[in-house]
Amino acid sequence: MKDILLNIEAIIFASEEGITVNDLKQVLKDALAIEINKQEVLELLKKIAEKYDDENQIFSLEVFHNQYQFLTKAKYHEAVNQLQAHKDKKKLSQAALETLSIIAYRQPITKLEVEQIRGVNCDYSIQRLLEKNLIEIVGKAETIGKPLLYATSGQFMQHFGVKTVKDLPQLKDIITADNSIGEVAK
Repeated sequence: MKDILLNIEAIIFASEEGITVNDLKQVLKDALAIEINKQEVLELLKKIAEKYDDENQIFSLEVFHNQYQFLTKAKYHEAVNQLQAHKDKKKLSQAALETLSIIAYRQPITKLEVEQIRGVNCDYSIQRLLEKNLIEIVGKAETIGKPLLYATSGQFMQHFGVKTVKDLPQLKDIITADNSIGEVAK
């Protein structure tokens, strides 16, 4: 069983964007020619998570979007953030951030709908967001011309530390009396 445990660890470590329990089962079947049920995989994942909960480990096993992956622990985020600071050329423009926000809160959404909200052409912003894997094409709308529908990707969820779209801050959480225009009603 220890060999299976170590193989699961290696698979998760090598997985770029995380891996689901079903994919783990399939990889183990293909690689080691063993059949393992979902409950057994979940028990092994729990053992791995416990192993990396130790304070001497720099990362932990996390689940985002039903995918298991190793992530750096919070106490090392400052050092890792400094590494990210050196990658400034990959920053998103204000237009791309606005486009990403619209897609995140209104998904699935067509490019035309995004453009109607922003009031400007969004071709470049959408292309950049697709290149950075922050959004993805999730289908086609059932309207004339069948335009593409866009939604946030798993990488978006991971980058912003949210597990589902429901975890995004709501407008009521952002707006305060200090942000309002005009006089406050008494």
